[in-house]
Amino acid sequence: KEERIVVLETENAALHLKLAEYQGLARRSTNEVLQLYAAHGQQMKFQRSSVVTQLHGAIKKRLKQDLKSLHSFALELSKDFQRQSKTCLYQILAAIQGIQLQNEAMQMFQIKAFDLEQSLQEVTEKYEKEKQKRRALHNSLIELRGNIRVHCRIRPLLPFDDAAGHSVSQDRQRNFSEKAAYAADDETILVKCSRPGHVSVNKTFQFERVYNDLESQDAVFADVAPLLTSLLDGYNVCIMAYGQTGSGKTYTMLGPQLEGNLAFAIEEESELGIIPRATQEVFRLISEKPPGSYWVEVSVVEVYNNEIFDLLAKDSYGKVSGIKRDVVTTREGKSDVPLLTHETVENASEFLHLVNKGLQLRVTHPTLVHAHSSRSHLVVTLTITTVVFGDNFGTLWEDEQTSQRLNKEASCTVPQKVRDNKSTSSSRASSPVQLEVTEKMKLVKTRLQLVDLAGSECVGVSGVTGAALRETSFINRSLSALADVLGAIAEQRAHVPYRNSKLTHLLQDSVGGDAKLLVMLCISPGKKYLTESMQSLGFGTRARQVQRGQVKKKNFPAPTKGK
Repeated sequence: KEERIVVLETENAALHLKLAEYQGLARRSTNEVLQLYAAHGQQMKFQRSSVVTQLHGAIKKRLKQDLKSLHSFALELSKDFQRQSKTCLYQILAAIQGIQLQNEAMQMFQIKAFDLEQSLQEVTEKYEKEKQKRRALHNSLIELRGNIRVHCRIRPLLPFDDAAGHSVSQDRQRNFSEKAAYAADDETILVKCSRPGHVSVNKTFQFERVYNDLESQDAVFADVAPLLTSLLDGYNVCIMAYGQTGSGKTYTMLGPQLEGNLAFAIEEESELGIIPRATQEVFRLISEKPPGSYWVEVSVVEVYNNEIFDLLAKDSYGKVSGIKRDVVTTREGKSDVPLLTHETVENASEFLHLVNKGLQLRVTHPTLVHAHSSRSHLVVTLTITTVVFGDNFGTLWEDEQTSQRLNKEASCTVPQKVRDNKSTSSSRASSPVQLEVTEKMKLVKTRLQLVDLAGSECVGVSGVTGAALRETSFINRSLSALADVLGAIAEQRAHVPYRNSKLTHLLQDSVGGDAKLLVMLCISPGKKYLTESMQSLGFGTRARQVQRGQVKKKNFPAPTKGK
């Protein structure tokens, strides 16, 4: 084993010598490889540097060529831009000069236009002032003379104007649908009268105001509103619509009629007629006065077949039903309806509600001329009771102390009674409020009567028969009686036939009394109704000729005891 160990150690030493020899060879080989790699890298680096140098030279040469071409192109572009900029500058300068000239001309035109507008405005203002002065003088003259004021309104052509219900030729229908009445201006109406085989004749009629077929309800009421101021100043006022069936009387007085409902549509403010607008205006004027100095009562009646019916009266069951009333003449010569229902109202809504209830009972009947033809005369009366002290009527509101005293005393005595007394009161018996009137107080009553007359009609045109024919007879007779009354007053006869009709008897105080009366003529423009339109215009002309003396102002106390 020791020998074996010696042998192995000898072999191990030899192997260690070989290992050292091989390790030296590996290190030499590694160094040679590294030297080779370094030499190869230097060679590659040298090659790359030479290629880059060549490329750099080529690129530099190409860039020089491109820069040279770009520089020449830029020079040409700059020269072209300078030429174009000079041309544009010249054009801009020319445009600026043109604009300056145009602005100067425009300023001159504006100055001239402004001067012309000012001149036109001055002329218009002068014209309006002169027109208002002329109208004021004209109204003063009419008021002094006591004439009835007559306005005329022409309604537009409607579908039922085409000769419906008649077997006539197309030419005849075309003639029927043509206009025969025109508003020449706001005071003159022109009517073309033509008959087959005769020369056409133009007739003119003069009224205080003429409304064409395009003027609105607002324009109509604008001329009515001043009368309502007179109402609170102590004058009785009456506004009535006159004309043939289908000429627009009810539309003018009430507004558009709802289908199947005779009430007017309160929601359509722009289409409201004179009655709802007048009520709103009256309560607006009252709201500007001291509280408690006014209270308002309303009554609604219709004259049907020469009989007067109270449309606000209630039967034994408490249901509103038209009850027949009679009209009498008092000792003072005034017309009065005993037991007529008067309802106290505090605002326009309550008034319109009551009038709507009355309209539900109004008699209507369809005819060939109008599907909802009114067969009765409607009279809506607004009675305003004014509380005044002593002889201060007319100057009451100018004295602050008197106004405060009126507010204090009247609010303690009158309005509370009015609120507690909403029940029906008779026109023949004084209101319970009047029983507490002191010696220093006066109760002055003024009335606003709003009348929607039934339309005159030709039986041959309307095609009515039976009961409707009887209604037509009574309507025409009552309107004829109204014309007779106006004729008698115009001719200053000793006897005026008021009692020939219940209608004229009821309107006696308005037509021949001390009320400011406005007659609104409503006419149809078509040739189909030329005869009826001429009759209405003749009625209006006759009404303008009525001399009633100066309109009187209410300055006396209302009675303080029941009659």
